[in-house]
This record gives sequence, C-alpha cells and structure tokens, in this order.
Amino acid sequence: MSPRCATLGSVPEPDEISNDVPRPEGRPDTRMPPWLPRAMVLALALVACFQLATWGFHQLITLLLNVLIAFFLALAVEPAVDWMAARGMRRGLATGLVFLSILVAAAGFFALLGSMLAGQITTMVEEFPQYLDSLISWTNNTLHTHLSRVEVQNNLLKSDWLQKYVQDSANNVLAVSATVLGSLFNLLTVALFSFYFAADGPRLRRALCSVLPPHRQAEVLRAWEIAVAKTGGYLYSRGLMALISGIAHYVLLEVLGVPYAPALAIWVGLVSQFIPTIGTYLAGALPILIAFTVNPWYAVWVFGFVVIYQQFENYLLQPRITARTVDIHPAVAFGSVVAGTALMGAVGALIAIPATATLQAFLGAYVKRYEVTDDLRVLGRRGRGARALARVRRTLRSDQPSSPLEDREADGDPAAQGEGQGAVR
Repeated sequence: MSPRCATLGSVPEPDEISNDVPRPEGRPDTRMPPWLPRAMVLALALVACFQLATWGFHQLITLLLNVLIAFFLALAVEPAVDWMAARGMRRGLATGLVFLSILVAAAGFFALLGSMLAGQITTMVEEFPQYLDSLISWTNNTLHTHLSRVEVQNNLLKSDWLQKYVQDSANNVLAVSATVLGSLFNLLTVALFSFYFAADGPRLRRALCSVLPPHRQAEVLRAWEIAVAKTGGYLYSRGLMALISGIAHYVLLEVLGVPYAPALAIWVGLVSQFIPTIGTYLAGALPILIAFTVNPWYAVWVFGFVVIYQQFENYLLQPRITARTVDIHPAVAFGSVVAGTALMGAVGALIAIPATATLQAFLGAYVKRYEVTDDLRVLGRRGRGARALARVRRTLRSDQPSSPLEDREADGDPAAQGEGQGAVR
C-alpha cells in the first residue's frame, strides 16, 4: 500500500472528531444541548399532571367537603359511642343507636313543624280576604285613596311579574327536583362516612399510626383527642345558645299569644345556631309569619325582638360562651368564621371554630412561652398593677430615700409616669 493510501485510510470518521477542535471566530454553536429535549418533555409532563390534578380536585370537591363534615360529625358523636362501648356494647351497635336517636328527634321535630306550618298556611289562605280588606281600609283612610279589593285582586292577577314568576317556577321544576335529590344524596353520603368514622374510630387510628414512627403516633393521638374535646365543646356551646334563644323567644311568643309557641321557640333556637350565615333569617321568618296570622302588629314586635336579640347574641352572648367552651378568643372565633365562610361557604362557617380551637390547642404545646417582664407598659400605666409594682420597687429600695417623683408614680400620677419614662430614656 502506498503512503498516500495509508494516509487516506487513517482519516477519522466525522463522529470521531473531537469537540475540542477550535471553531472559526464569529460562528456561534447552533447545536441543541442534549438536555433540552428531556427538559421540555419533563416540563410538559409536569404541566399535564398539574392540569389533571386540578381537574380531579374540582370534580371531587363536593365529596371532600362531605368527608370533612362527616369527620367532624363523627368527632361530635364519638364521646357518646365511647361511653356505650365502655359498658360492653359493640361500637357498631352503639353508633347506630346514636344516629337513630338523632334521626328520630329530627324527624319528630320536622313532622311537628310541618303540621303546624300546614295548618297556619291554610288559615292564612282562608283569612287572606280579611287581611286584604283591612290593609285596603287602612290605606284609604291614611292616604285618602279609593282602592277596592276587586281592583287590587285584578291588578295582582294580571301583573306581568306574577305571570313571569309562575312561568319561571314551572320551567325550573326539573332544576329544583335535581337540587333536592342532590342534597339528599349528599346527606346520605355524610351520614354513611360519619357512621364509619365513629364506628371504626380505633381501627382508623391504628391504621393511621401504623405508618408513623412512635413519637409521631403520640402526636397524632393527642391531636385526635383534642379535636374530639373541642368539637364537643363547640356543640355544647351551640346547644347552650340554642336553649337560651329558644327560651327568650318562647317567652315573647307566649306573651303575644302566638300559637305553637314551644315548637316555634325550638325552631328559632336550632336553626339560628346550627345553620350558619342564613340560619338567623330562616329562624326569624317563620315566627314572624305565624304572628302575622294573629295580628299584623305582632309580626312587627317579633321582627324587632329578633333583630335586637341577634345583636345581643352576636356581641355579648356568643363571644363569652364560645370563649369558655372552646377556649379561644372571641376575636379569633369571629375571624375564623369569616375566613371559613370565605373559603368553603356554609360548611366552612360551621366547622371553622372547632377546627381553629383544635389547631390552637395542638400548636400551644409546641410554642415556648417566657415570663413577661415587670414593666409599666405591660401591666398598665394607670392600673392597680402599675401602682403595686411601683410600691414594691420602693419597698425593695427602702434603704434609700424615695424621691417625690417615685411617690407620685406610686399614686398613679400619669404626668409623673411620663416624667419617669423620659428620665429612663
């Protein structure tokens, strides 16, 4: 073989050319980095997973809310189930008895309320012409008009808004039926999950603790115990406020002579306390309606009493009872309800206080607290603590003569306290 052939045969292939060969100046490297395709695929996969998770969360949001409500309901009935289980009854049977008693009480209450409401509606329909005559007579005498019942009835029946309302109601029958069926399904879902949570409480705790180390197991069990206590305290506070509200409204309705005063009082107490946000309006509407059938002015009295009592309950009664039973500050309780309503609506308002109390009590064990220094700015400039602290300091320095400024501080003189703080600065 010739030297030229040997030289040509030893020419390296293109793949064997080293990357270290210098490139001509002014020509940038236009090759794609080897990691870029993999990075693009990974980014697209992450975006797809995020979109899928968001879609799944929105599809399951109703189920998740139902499970959350069922969990807190199970925490509320667990003390009663534990009490019966400690006396030899099976947890499943004990849970069934608790839920059966709740169902019977609710069914009896709504049956009584339904019969009362049906009777009052019948009475109102029969006496509606008399109410209309009284209203027309009062309007004619007060405003010097010449209205008649026949004219008012014809204008009312031929009005466009009434016809439109009837037509819209007829068109929305299917939507209303679907809403009612959906509410019943959600109620059954909550009842089923809460039954299993309460009946299998120990098994659920064991399953949860089996995947945690021992020190984490103690924390989980402690948090569960706190949640049971705080949820029970919240229900106790709501029950106490419902009792007070029911007694107050019963006295008013009995004085006015409104029929079915006990049932109406129970309605006001339960609905106003256990239905958040709109419970107050639902609770007050029915007594006002029943009082109107007796005397229209009685409805005005009931309306005024409902408004005044709600202000008394919101600003005086509820903060004190909630702070004592759930052991959280009234401002924190109010803020938690507002935040829960903004996040999850009525469900958030219902479970906000027990959830906040549980979280506060659990985190309180991990917050290190220090002794507060004896300072007039902490104890209060004009309070008894400030004067007592000044006297204690003067007693400790009894070997030195006290100055007139210290004597004035001990007596609670604001000017002297300001002078003393200025001197300290």
